[in-house]
Amino acid sequence: MGILDSLENSPALRGVLSQLGSAVLPVVLSEVLGNGSQGGLSAIVAKLQQAGLGDQVKSWIGNGQNLPITADQLHQVLGSDTVKQLAARFNIPVDQISEILAQQLPTAVDHASPDGKLPHTA
Repeated sequence: MGILDSLENSPALRGVLSQLGSAVLPVVLSEVLGNGSQGGLSAIVAKLQQAGLGDQVKSWIGNGQNLPITADQLHQVLGSDTVKQLAARFNIPVDQISEILAQQLPTAVDHASPDGKLPHTA
């Protein structure tokens, strides 16, 4: 199973996915976590740690329960311009994209680090 496969079945996203299509969310997360404008998973993790969210990141990479991140925290880390660009690119309202990503980012990072470490290519 790929990193983003399980995200499409999240109850929190069913309403949004019914409007946007099940292919959109993995593409948005790939943009944020992949080799998109944010520099990939390692870059996002570094930005979150620099913003004082290291405890959350450690919980996602580790084997315990994932600590949450708020939409506001993620919005601040990514920056308004990036959030607006992602929202416009994927036709998702700006106020919803940060919420969606905040709900799904911990799971995506957790799935990307099954052995408690980020992959070297992230």
